[in-house]
Formats: sequence, structure tokens, C-alpha cells
Amino acid sequence: MFLVIYVTTLVGNSLTIGLFCFDHHFHSPMYILLCNMSVLDMSFTSMVLPKLLDIFLTGNKVISYKGCITQVFFFVVLMVSEYFILATMAYDRYVAICHPLRYSNFMSLHVCFWMSWTSWCIGVFEGILYVILISSCTFCRSNKVDHLFCDLKPLIKLSCSDTHTIEMVILGLGTIIGFVPLVMTLLSYMYIISAILKIHSKEGRHKTFSTCSSHLTVILLFYGTVLGMYMRPKSSYSMDQDKVFAIDKVFAILYAGVIPMLNPLIYSLKNQQVKKALRKLKKAMLC
Repeated sequence: MFLVIYVTTLVGNSLTIGLFCFDHHFHSPMYILLCNMSVLDMSFTSMVLPKLLDIFLTGNKVISYKGCITQVFFFVVLMVSEYFILATMAYDRYVAICHPLRYSNFMSLHVCFWMSWTSWCIGVFEGILYVILISSCTFCRSNKVDHLFCDLKPLIKLSCSDTHTIEMVILGLGTIIGFVPLVMTLLSYMYIISAILKIHSKEGRHKTFSTCSSHLTVILLFYGTVLGMYMRPKSSYSMDQDKVFAIDKVFAILYAGVIPMLNPLIYSLKNQQVKKALRKLKKAMLC
């Protein structure tokens, strides 16, 4: 199952990137952002699934300390970058729907590249900071990470040093870094929905909403799994530990495997231009 998910994710996202890069019709901010999403999806899956496949095939469940810290770094980088890329995509849809005549001024290729680059830089900065914090912990108890990969929460639980300050710093930074793009996304969609409701014809409302329905679907999937993983009520942790770990693993499979696999399908199935380009590509390959 994991091998099928991994191969499908790599093929689907590689095809998306190739299509957008080599077809000049897709050289626009929206598709550049979709390429960023495809890179994030492939990287996220490649961070988790190859090691899991190795465990299934060899039975060797050992990961080195450096390997574990590396997973933490890339997990934070990719998670934070995705927050801001999704927020940038929401802003792109807001400009396209609410200010279509000034779209090229507000969302030029230069602005798109700058916003994408900033999203990745914030992710890298956050990743380095979290690695420094985790590396300062002392690990002298159990070395069993009861998770699908080295995540912050299970590693902090394993530490035998005082982690209160580190947990507060991670909570504070995580709240700020997660809150800012979420507010940007919500504000963008408030204006988008308001603009759509002002359209008189039902057909016009449907056509306008369809331009952002794929992005909205991805946002709901992504934030739904992340909030389910990290923002559960404290009462859920009073359950049996095995059940808590099982819930964590289910959410981890969703956001590290299933969602990256589904994203290319969601965007291609809702986008007539992408479907048309795929049909042309298929026809050219058959010829």
C-alpha cells in the first residue's frame, strides 16, 4: 500500500511539474505555485515513506540520531513552507477574482517568485531553529520513537531533560507561524465569497467558484489533518496510550502520504486547461 502511494505521488507530481514547465500556456503565477506544491508533496512523501518501506522490507527499525534530526528539519521546513504557499495561492485567487483587471500588477511573475522564495526561506529558518532546540535536549530514557517518523512531539516525550521552555518556544513559534498564513487564507476567501455572492447569474457564480474550488479542497484536507494531529483537546490524551499513538499514525499517513498523492488529482480533475493539456500529451505519446 505504501509503495503504491509513494510511486503514485512521485509520478503524479512529476507529471504536473513537467507539464507546467514545458508548456508555455502554464507559465503564470497560479501554475508556478502549483509546481511549488508538487515539490512540497514529493519531498514530504520522500521524507517518510522510503524509510517505512525499508522497515517493512528488512525489519530494521533503527534510525540514527542524525537521521532522526534530519527528518525533524525537513518535516518543519516542508510543513511551514506549505502553510505560506497555500496562503499565497489564496491571495492569487483573491486577486484573480476580486481585481481581475489589475491581476498582472498585483500578482506578476516577479511577485510570485518573491512570495514563493520567502515561503521556503521562512520554512528553512523555522527548521534550523527547531533542530537547535531539539538538539539541546538530553535523551537517556527509551530510544523508541512510537511514530511513523521523527516528529517533534514524540521526541520531546523521550527527552529526560526539562523541556518546558522548549515546549513553550515551539508552541509560541508554531502558533504564530501557523496563525499568520491561516488568517491570510481566511481573509482572502472572505473577500472571494463576498465577490462571488455579488454575481447575479447562477452560472457566473459557479464558474467563478470553480476557479478556486480545488485550492479550497486542498486547504480543508491539509488543515483538517494538521489540526487533528496537533490541536486535539487535552481530554483525548487521557485515553489509552496505544489509541493515542494509533490516532497520531493515522493522521501522519494522511498528511505525509495520502494528501500528497491526491493533490495532483484534485487540481487536474477541476482544471479544464490541465485536462486538455494532458489529453494532448497522451495523444502525442501514442503517436
